[in-house]
Amino acid sequence: MARKYELKERARRQAGTRQRIAEAAAELHRTVGPARTTVTEVARRAGVHRATVYEHFPDELALFRACSAHWDAIHPPPDFEAWARITEPTKRLRTALAELYAYYDVAGEVLERVLSDARSVPALASYLDEQWEPLLDWLVETLAAGWEVRGAAARRLRALLRAAVEFQTWKALTGPGALSSRTAAGTMAAAVRCGVRG
Repeated sequence: MARKYELKERARRQAGTRQRIAEAAAELHRTVGPARTTVTEVARRAGVHRATVYEHFPDELALFRACSAHWDAIHPPPDFEAWARITEPTKRLRTALAELYAYYDVAGEVLERVLSDARSVPALASYLDEQWEPLLDWLVETLAAGWEVRGAAARRLRALLRAAVEFQTWKALTGPGALSSRTAAGTMAAAVRCGVRG
């Protein structure tokens, strides 16, 4: 029994250390950006040695995954799967953009740093290629379902949907003195509907 307890306690301590490292890295990504985050500073903020960071996260990609999981636990993204269950395309589009843009409102500071720094941090670019880009592709296909358009109209629809779900589109629409996220979502939904009709 004593051995079992020791193993459980060790696993609990390791999970706590891993969590502290992920939290420290996520906060640095938010404040200074991934490109300016160092293992030394992550270790200092987490209260561990550099070697401990590498023990838990042998490469940057593993740390980016843990940071993302930590961020999502604190700021849950929208329920993307729920959108797929809305059968009427325009209602699905309005709901999706309203919820996505509300999320961008919350996550905007971090997303801006992450997307910007991906140009200079190869592991971050790999993570986005693995997670972010497939998500946007899936959103476009989900939102394109049921419009009953073909040919040029279908190509227009997908191009407009891709623009609509992009973080940079939200940022452009909601910049200083521009639209609220709610108004921006309605505006883009209307633009997609108009674009489909040509």
